[in-house]
Amino acid sequence: MQDSPKSDPETTHIGLFLFDGFSNHCVANVIEPLRAANTLSGRTYYSWRYVTTDGAGVESSSGLRILPEVALSDMRGDVLMVAPSYGFRALCRPDVIRSLRAAATRFDQVAGLDTGSWLLAEAGLLDGYRATIHPEEITTLAEHFPKVSVEQDRYVIDGNRITCSGAMAAFDLSLHMVLRNGGAKLALEVEQLFVTRDATTTPAEPVLGRSKVVRAAIAIMNQYLETPVTIAQISSQLSCTQRRLEAAFKDETGITPQHVYRRQRLVLARRLAQSTRLPMAEIAVRSGYQDASAMARAFRSEFGLTPSQARHLAQS
Repeated sequence: MQDSPKSDPETTHIGLFLFDGFSNHCVANVIEPLRAANTLSGRTYYSWRYVTTDGAGVESSSGLRILPEVALSDMRGDVLMVAPSYGFRALCRPDVIRSLRAAATRFDQVAGLDTGSWLLAEAGLLDGYRATIHPEEITTLAEHFPKVSVEQDRYVIDGNRITCSGAMAAFDLSLHMVLRNGGAKLALEVEQLFVTRDATTTPAEPVLGRSKVVRAAIAIMNQYLETPVTIAQISSQLSCTQRRLEAAFKDETGITPQHVYRRQRLVLARRLAQSTRLPMAEIAVRSGYQDASAMARAFRSEFGLTPSQARHLAQS
């Protein structure tokens, strides 16, 4: 069992502002990576509360009912995430716009998820900012709100305004938050938890790393966890020098590609140790080590305990 996250003075307090018809896919893609970051780190990097305009319950587009903990007017925090999804134009009512404008003074940042960008723009909260929205609404947003610098991107962070283009981009945004607050190691672990299942699966394209070269390198690493290749070989596959690849990793993650690769393999080893009954020798092979002793030494260096101890703690 994982330890319960400890309270943390650096906790980011999030308000999820929901409306009837909200996309629970989008909300889950925001919250699940943050929940995983808390669980994996044993710290409460993030806390969140569901809010509505009046504190009444809302129902998602697929029928999921949410009973909010508080009305928007009664909450303040670090980030307000606005998640209207379908029927967003009908939500541009005076009461909603007033609530958003008032809330912007009580939160350090305001984020529009998917079509939430439209509500922020209607409230004048994106005037003079760069922003994005669901691809189907990019042109219309630019036409209706000339004071907003509209960009076609997965997410845009411009000062105290955040916008993202849809449910899949919401995951990218959350991973960026984990990278910023918990560092590259934790972000890599969260990413690997969601985009790979074991060493034999074909991993999804990673979202850690905004540059193509870093993303492509991590994808290759994930593909070769069981049979590791050298960083020079990865560089060759990407038609770039090893020096350039190492510089890109240091710039984006603060650590070397060698460390990233080792961390990915050891995270896989830890997950297998905690969630399966595989012998340690088999886990070593699956995570790219020649024998269990070599894996155990690297494991202890990275996590401060042996694979056997990690298994025991997970089962206790």
